[in-house]
Amino acid sequence: MKGPTWPDIQGHRGARGLRPENTWPAFARAIELGVTSLEMDVVIAGDGEMVVSHEPWFSATLCREPSGRPVRPFRRYNLYRMTYAEIARFDCGSRRHPRFPHQEPVPAPKPRLKDVLRQAEAYAASLKRPPLHYSIEIKSRPEWDGRYHPDPETFVRQVQAVVAACGVVARTTLLSFDVRVLQVARRLFPELALSLLVERRDPRTLEEQLERLGFVPEVYGPHFRLVTASLVAAVHAHGMRLIPWTVNRIADMQRLLRLGVDGLITDYPDRALTLLPR
Repeated sequence: MKGPTWPDIQGHRGARGLRPENTWPAFARAIELGVTSLEMDVVIAGDGEMVVSHEPWFSATLCREPSGRPVRPFRRYNLYRMTYAEIARFDCGSRRHPRFPHQEPVPAPKPRLKDVLRQAEAYAASLKRPPLHYSIEIKSRPEWDGRYHPDPETFVRQVQAVVAACGVVARTTLLSFDVRVLQVARRLFPELALSLLVERRDPRTLEEQLERLGFVPEVYGPHFRLVTASLVAAVHAHGMRLIPWTVNRIADMQRLLRLGVDGLITDYPDRALTLLPR
């Protein structure tokens, strides 16, 4: 692997600017547009199913209860304490996200990871697209252990099992802000590409971040406003690819591509793809 050799346009949560985030309609739209990679977040249900979701609960901004009422209050429903059958009864697509006025609402549940991967493989093939790559972010925090998700090793093992069963290990990158997740993944599954995600407010230097992680991952994933020419050079000197998040303005996309980033994670893959030669 590990990864495309051209600028890797990754549909963030599918295509969040165009369809409801982390739902099959968003992933399908991204595939239709021609993204290189699908980016998504995973959490884990109480019955062990891997669920594509940014939070380990239902968002009060996005989701409706089975009765049709908007979800409330915040964090009332813990996905780690629910079965997937219970989770699938909630609609997380009918309410347009207030930050994305171009988003087209469509009723949709939170999907299982295995279903997204299998459907994406089949849909891309039906459209005669090149094989897709997958960027899967494991949503974990130390303070959430045992409450919203299992320990990092259990979490990583269960994600890898799904990826392996779907036959996409060679085209998958695991992403996380939680260094524990990446350390476990490197030890247990060295065949998986890894990406260290970095918050804009992180005060550490690149060298300090890598020292804390304990190894050099395949991808470095900073907030896009952190990217400078010197950072691009330093990341490439370590042999890593640099793929920032989440880049939505065309002017920012153009600046980053000129600096030599290896890809973009964006809510608007339609905008990014217009900047690349076909």
